[in-house]
Amino acid sequence: MAATQIPVVVLESSDGRRTMPVLGFGTASNNLQPEVLIEAVLEAIKLGYRHFDTASVYGSEQSLGEAIAQALKLDLVASRDELFITSKLWCNDAHPDLVLPALKKSLQSLQLEYLDLYLIHWPISGTPGKSVEFPKEKDQMPMDFKGVWGAMEEAQRLGLTKSIGISNFSTKKTENMLSFATIPPSVNQVEMSPFWQQKKLRDFCKANGMVVTAFSPLGAIGASWGTNHVLESKVLNEIAEARGKTVVQVCIRWVYQVGATLAVKSYNKERLKQNVQVFDWELTEEDLEKINQIPQHKMMVREEELVTATGPYKSLDELWDGEY
Repeated sequence: MAATQIPVVVLESSDGRRTMPVLGFGTASNNLQPEVLIEAVLEAIKLGYRHFDTASVYGSEQSLGEAIAQALKLDLVASRDELFITSKLWCNDAHPDLVLPALKKSLQSLQLEYLDLYLIHWPISGTPGKSVEFPKEKDQMPMDFKGVWGAMEEAQRLGLTKSIGISNFSTKKTENMLSFATIPPSVNQVEMSPFWQQKKLRDFCKANGMVVTAFSPLGAIGASWGTNHVLESKVLNEIAEARGKTVVQVCIRWVYQVGATLAVKSYNKERLKQNVQVFDWELTEEDLEKINQIPQHKMMVREEELVTATGPYKSLDELWDGEY
């Protein structure tokens, strides 16, 4: 199979020349053997994937870096500039003075000189130097949003990352960031699927020149916190059958057609191939309307452990501002 040319979007708030492939390869996976990830990344590059999404908390930066090094050595890509690499700032490093050291540590793990996109992973800070898990109640603290974002902007000005953004931010929290940002966030990466469509957030981000990236667009099948709503959906199965596609392909195409981008995760060669075969056909207006009418379930990644009596968020409403 020839490599697929994946469409790109322009990140408005970067230097004006940066484009991001709309379909990325996600590397969040517990206890994944490094060689499995490396092999999957190399296969993905052969198929046309150019955007790879990681985070310090995933534990996959080192393996992804090794895969990139091998891809360059094997001439699967002509240069590192052909790839788009995203990583994220973890809660315990979400302090103004720790942003640059954390980013430099990620770069070291990835064997790279710069990232294409660096995101604040969650809108909460934790005690510096603690474990990579979500901060426990005693370690939770409000984020100095203005100070942390100022350090993110400095990272972009220094060329350590080409663009900066946020992740798991509600509409209200995104609006707050825009109120003081000198360099606005270019991306907000959030949970999004046909069963959690995020229309309010998507509309807000679009109006403010921000790109939404969807994670778990398939309902996180196989994850301990996932559901089978998506794959078992009668509506999605009927559309898939009519189009001669899989439900997974219908979901990916839906995210693309409503104007968002996405990161999908698979280490299976055949599914990797199917995931990129979504750009030479389209859903009809009738298909889109049927998907729009799917009853919305509550979001899966609510992270209720961030709601505590003494932490910054005393309720899910405070954490998600009603969008959960």
